[in-house]
Amino acid sequence: MFKESITRYLKKHGYADIRLKAVLFDMDGVLFNSMPYHADAWHKVMERHGLHLSREEAYMHEGRTGAATINLVYQRQYGKDATPDMIESIYAEKSEEFNKHPDPERMPGSWEVLQKIKAEGLTPVLVTGSGQHSLLNRLSHNFPGMFRRERMVTAFDVKYGKPNPEPYLMGLEKAGVKANEAIVIENAPIGVQAGVAAGIFTVAVNTGPLDGQVLLDAGADLLFPSMQAFCDDWEIVRKELASQE
Repeated sequence: MFKESITRYLKKHGYADIRLKAVLFDMDGVLFNSMPYHADAWHKVMERHGLHLSREEAYMHEGRTGAATINLVYQRQYGKDATPDMIESIYAEKSEEFNKHPDPERMPGSWEVLQKIKAEGLTPVLVTGSGQHSLLNRLSHNFPGMFRRERMVTAFDVKYGKPNPEPYLMGLEKAGVKANEAIVIENAPIGVQAGVAAGIFTVAVNTGPLDGQVLLDAGADLLFPSMQAFCDDWEIVRKELASQE
């Protein structure tokens, strides 16, 4: 299965091989089990402002910048853009609501797979639509020595968030690698779309309530039911990637 997916990717993009040098990780729902808290915070704060975003729909928008999510819901209801002040105010409130929750745990399998990746001399890069300072600060505590600040792409770094390819193209740039020298690890449909649009081999891990088919429809090259499953199969995936070189 892995071999077929890799062959299909190479054929589609006209590459001879994937020479893996970097692994580009989304954060929420991939490194941290934080999405239930985000979904809850989005739902509560939006309702307070008369905007309707269910917890489940929040998973569909995961990976967008906060501003883009607010504006999308506002446009849908009122047919016009939210003002910058309104966006700033709602996002600040959402961050405050999110921080009422306990600290999110590391996603099972995430630390272990990062250790494997680091041990192979590959470069881990963070590519997140989040602007939550609390989570970004927690990265160094929960994943010590894994992510360097100059190899992180956050909501503060990009003009266009996911599903635009800009965040992942910037991730490649920060890692100093080409599209066929990296893979993307994502759990959100629009994150998958962004990785695919950037021309990178994209692995989806279905850590939320969405049907896995949604991630495949978004263009994922491989689908795993969890980060733990991806971690357990890392050696096989790595071997198949290397066999194409």
